[in-house]
Amino acid sequence: MKLLLSGAAFIALLSLSATSMAQKVKLKDGDFGPLKAETEVNFEFTYNNMGVGKYKDEADYLEKKRTDYNKKEEGRGDTWVKAWVSDRQGLFEPKFIELFSKYSNMSENKKAKYTIIFNTWFTEPGYNIYISRENAKISGDAVIVETANRNKVLATISVEKAPGRTFGGYDYDTGSRLAESYAAAGKALAKFIKDK
Repeated sequence: MKLLLSGAAFIALLSLSATSMAQKVKLKDGDFGPLKAETEVNFEFTYNNMGVGKYKDEADYLEKKRTDYNKKEEGRGDTWVKAWVSDRQGLFEPKFIELFSKYSNMSENKKAKYTIIFNTWFTEPGYNIYISRENAKISGDAVIVETANRNKVLATISVEKAPGRTFGGYDYDTGSRLAESYAAAGKALAKFIKDK
């Protein structure tokens, strides 16, 4: 029995390692050194020019989902699209901020000296249909600016393929999978800034 549990733990560790290795964080330009001395930071989130899955434009993806779901049940597609947008402020952004704060020791403050503007430029919502699954993932750029002067850019850091899935695999809802992607992105960005 111990051997079986050890084997299961080893396999779980390997899958976590493979997932985290796929995520990439790198400095694109600038110097984020001044941010490291801060204990507070402001956050803003944008979704400009975002592709979703095989769609280059989020609007095309949303229209396809709306149409498909409305064919199955009237109004379901409209409800789904509203949830897709509201999950940003309700789930994704809070998860990002929570994990960033935890791993950077910087709390959120709208009046902080610096602002991190995180623009998500790619989203893979993934799926989970009991017998098959694909994990969610997001990619984006964190642009660090002075809060009082947004034209003063300190640095741009890319976070690519931040994975999203819940422990145990009960993430049948798109929002819960993507919330975990934002949590992973926030954690990875915080550790990158803290450790460099």
